[in-house]
This record gives sequence, structure tokens and C-alpha cells, in this order.
Amino acid sequence: MTHSLAKNEYQYYNQQVIHDFNEVVLIREDLRNIAIIAHVDHGKTTLVDQMLKQSGAFRENQVIAERVMDSGDLERERGITILAKNTSCFYNGIKINIVDTPGHADFGGEVERVLKMVAGVLLLVDAAEGPMPQTRFVLEKALSLDLSVIIVVNKVDRPDAQVDRVENDVLELLIDLDATPELFDSPVVYCSGRAGTASYSPNEEGKDLTPLFDAIVNNIQPPQGDEGAPAAMLVSSVDYNEYVGRIAIGSIGRGSIRVNDEIVVCDYHKPDLARKAKVTSIFQFENMSRANVQMASVGDIVAISGIEDVNIGNTLCSPGLIEPIEFVKISEPTVEMSFSVNNSPFAGKEGKFVTSRQLGERLTRELLKDVSLVVEATNATDTFRVLGRGEMHLSILIETMRREGYEFQVSAPNILYKEIGGTMCEPFERLVADVPQEAVGSVMEKLGARKAELATMYPIGSRSRLEFLVPSRGLFGYRNEFLTDTHGEGVMSSVFDSYGPLKGEIKKRWTGSLVAHEMGDAVAYGLYNAQERGSLFIGPGEKVYAGMVVGESPKSEDIVVNVCKRKNVTNIRAAGSDDALRLVPKRQLSLEQCIEFLAEDELLEVTPNSLRIRKRILDHSQRLREQSHKKGAKK
Repeated sequence: MTHSLAKNEYQYYNQQVIHDFNEVVLIREDLRNIAIIAHVDHGKTTLVDQMLKQSGAFRENQVIAERVMDSGDLERERGITILAKNTSCFYNGIKINIVDTPGHADFGGEVERVLKMVAGVLLLVDAAEGPMPQTRFVLEKALSLDLSVIIVVNKVDRPDAQVDRVENDVLELLIDLDATPELFDSPVVYCSGRAGTASYSPNEEGKDLTPLFDAIVNNIQPPQGDEGAPAAMLVSSVDYNEYVGRIAIGSIGRGSIRVNDEIVVCDYHKPDLARKAKVTSIFQFENMSRANVQMASVGDIVAISGIEDVNIGNTLCSPGLIEPIEFVKISEPTVEMSFSVNNSPFAGKEGKFVTSRQLGERLTRELLKDVSLVVEATNATDTFRVLGRGEMHLSILIETMRREGYEFQVSAPNILYKEIGGTMCEPFERLVADVPQEAVGSVMEKLGARKAELATMYPIGSRSRLEFLVPSRGLFGYRNEFLTDTHGEGVMSSVFDSYGPLKGEIKKRWTGSLVAHEMGDAVAYGLYNAQERGSLFIGPGEKVYAGMVVGESPKSEDIVVNVCKRKNVTNIRAAGSDDALRLVPKRQLSLEQCIEFLAEDELLEVTPNSLRIRKRILDHSQRLREQSHKKGAKK
């Protein structure tokens, strides 16, 4: 192996340091770097829990929360991983750095960037569901980086497990992705993440995860490189600490980095960037904590502080060789929403951060760690255009900001179109739905109305698996319909597939809104009369204002209702006139359901305590004038 820099060239860059140019290649047999990739809910985080426990990461009497890697409140509540996280464990004296990645398609940007830190992946596949849309997505990214693959068939103890079918499906997926011949010989391990067992045969019951650890050690290449070469590290993730500022996380690709070293920050996509900095501290990931070290070498995954304004995709180089590492191109956003200052009659009553400056600073801060997000200013000083990978991606940001005390309002999500070869195109999703046999007809009918094309359909036991190509905008507001049509038994997931020609008009909502007539407190009498017009989102005693959406109408047009109307008091009493009014329980909408419900002329008011849907134009007569003006313009 020959050093990429000749002796005279290197002395030109750094004449004050004398190196032995007989390069010594260091093979780190004591280290393996892996990532766990899979579709959402296939058991990645649970398996990592067991790997940590069986490797002695915790004391015997230590109380450990389930899914310890999902440290965020939202991650625990929703049962999904949102942010990729680093940890490590030891097996027979070998350190295994583990990156636990998200499985949901909207957080695919997290997966794309962290794969640069590892030499191989554990491809986790549910023994009953088999490969799903996100399985294809993450495996394709791993193959593009020539990473080693260990196939892990997880949840083999499920009563509905079909291991043979799942193995064949994985093989077909590798063929579809044009995998190299070597990958068809990838080892297969059969696991139960919940039980913490693994084996080399589906018919053999494992005792612990030893077969999995052995597969990692024997099949994942150890890092190697020249420890004495000029240092280089690609920043794959950025953390933030209010005491030390930004913290760069990545794998050292070349050389060694020491505390107090001078480095140069550069970027593959920004040739003019060459900023000097100094390393103030280095941390390595050990089990669930970070250990402060004085030096880290090639292959180590570390967190480095002391570098101002460091960003994901930057390279930290030795001044002796300023050579940025190519950063994987992150897929473009497909959905946009507007975030603006809350200007409803209830503005500023519940939030801690309510100004446009505070909103803008918070969105800018999110860009430091979320490479899939784009934030743009608009002509309005109090409104920002926020672009993301999907509704889930943006709803997680909204919920996080809400819990931090921010008060703002958001618009309905819109698809981002792109002109390709003179043709206007829109993003398409590959949708996979597992549904009961009796629900197949209604699902196909509903998706057909949303311009979906059926790609494949085949039975799985008493259920059917349907695969569609559907415009991304066709899925807006569909999830609730899907759950209703399948009686809550359907499983649906999708991932971005490609851009294609526009499919024509898709009606987003077939129902209208019940809109409050005046400001005040909702009372039982007014609600009783309003519930005859549709289903209500509010109950007695809740404060409303004119233009606020208080329910859903089964008709396509909006209906104005007076939920604050009280019963007239008279001296005339009639039998039964004073009977208690029976109110139907209100529909409590989640954040995602509110976003799905929004029409183009509506906004969602988000505060730490409330979610309120409202019309953009609150005044009823002004709304009518605007509607008639639009109808006239169309004619």
C-alpha cells in the first residue's frame, strides 16, 4: 500500500513535522463498526438492548428501561426511533461500535449520513412481515457504499413467522438491487430480540446472542489505515451542548486526532471552506455513556468539541493535508409547510416563545442536526417555509417545538413539484399494505380514487399484501380512512420511490368543516344543536372564537354553527323540555390527524396546551367574498 502523498509534497504542506514515510498500515482487530438498519418496528432498538445487556454494559442489579436507546420522550411514546444514536459493547475483548438508526422513511436522512461511519450493517427483517418499503430503501443505501451485510431474521418466535418465505423475499430484494455476488453469501442469523437469543438455523433454539456476536466479529471488516498519516474525519452527526456548543460526531478515516490538535474544517461541496480550529476534547462511546480520551485513531467513532459552526458533511483535516471526504448526497425534501407566528384571537396566552425571531432561531437550530430539513424565509416577515421528507418528519418537529413552549401556526402540507425534461413531475410513494381479505376491495377502491396503481398483490395466510405506486399527495389524509376500512387491523407503510408525470386532480377531503360563529364559551345547548350537523372536536366549557373549526361536516361545504348559543329562558314549562341534553363525546384529534384534516384555507394553531384548527380568514362575510372572488376568477 502506497501513501497518497509523496515525500516532497508532504514536507511542502508541513515542514515542521518529520514523519517516517514508510507507511504502517494499522489493522484494528480490536474494533468493529456496524449499523443496524431495518423497516420501522422490526425490532432494531430491542435487539440493541439485549446486545448491551449480554455484553455486560449494565450492572446485574441495574434497572434498565425498555428500549433504552430511544431516549427521547416522543420516541418512547410512539415506539419509533427518530434520531440515530451511537453506543458500543465489548465481546471477547473486541469493541463493537453500534449505530441504531431510524426505521421510518421520513427520517431516512438520519440513515444515509450515519452509514458513512461504519463498515457493515445488520439488516434486520421481521420473520412474519418480511422486507418492507424502508428495508429496500436502507439496504440500497448500504449497497451503494459497498458495506458488508449480515442478514438478521428477527422475531422468529412469532406464531405467524414464515422464515422460508422471508428468506426468499430477501434474496429477491438483493437481486432487484443488483447486489454483488459476494452479498448472496452473506451470513444469516435467526434472532428473537425480545428473548435475547440467536442461532444459525431457523429450527434451532438459541440460548443467547453469541452467534450474532460471532457473525459480527467474523464478517465485518476491522478498520484499517495509517495511524501516522495526516488526520481526516467526516462529520456525520452534530450534537449540541450549551456549555461547549456544537459537538462533531464521526469516524476517523485516516490518522489520529489528539486533544489540542490544530485542524482545518473543509467540505467536499464547498471548495472555498478552509477554517482553522482547535480540538478541545475528544469523547468515545462506551456502552451508554461517553468517555473522555486524549487521543483517537483510525476507525474510532468519536465526538469532538471545540469547533465552532461545524456542520454535518464537513471534514476535519490535519493542516498537513486538506483533503475533504465526499459526503453522501441526502435525498431532497418532498413536502412543505409554512410555519408562522400565531395571530389568532387567543395568540400569546399559552406559549412561552411566540415571536417571529424566536420561531426563526428555533428552526435554524433544528438545521444543525437534521440534514433532511430545509428552512427558507418568505416575503412575510412572520412566516417561514419548512421543507421535509414527509408528514411524519414535520409533525415530529412541530410536536417537539410545542413541548418546548413554542406557540405558532402551520399550514396544510403541500407536495413539492419538479420539472424534468420539460414535464412537470410529482413525487410518488411505494406503498405496501397488509390487510384482511375482506378489506381488499375497499382499500383498492379508495387508493384508486387517489390515482394509485396496483403493482403486486399476493396472499399471506388469511391476509393480503398489496403494493401500490401512489402520488405522495394522494396519501394526505388517507391513514385514518385506511384504519377505518380495515377495522384497525391493516398495516400500511410507504417510502419515496421516484418522480413521475402529474396524475391530475386528487380530491384531498370529501367533507367540510363546522366553523364557529362567534367568540365565547361552548355550551351544551349550542353543541347539542351543532352535533346534528356533524361530529364535534370540542366539548362544553371550551373557549372558541369566530372562524375556529369546531367539527367536521359530512357535506362537502363548510357550515357555520353557533356553539355558544344558550337556551332562551321563558316562564312556559312543557313536559320534557328540561330533560338533560345528550351530547355525543367529542372527537379528540392527534397532531397528525389535525394536519391530515387541514384544508387549503385552514391553519393549525399549535400551543403547548392546545391544538386548534382555524380558517385563514376568520370573518365569515369576508370568507364568503373571497370564495365568490375565486369562483369568478375561475370562470
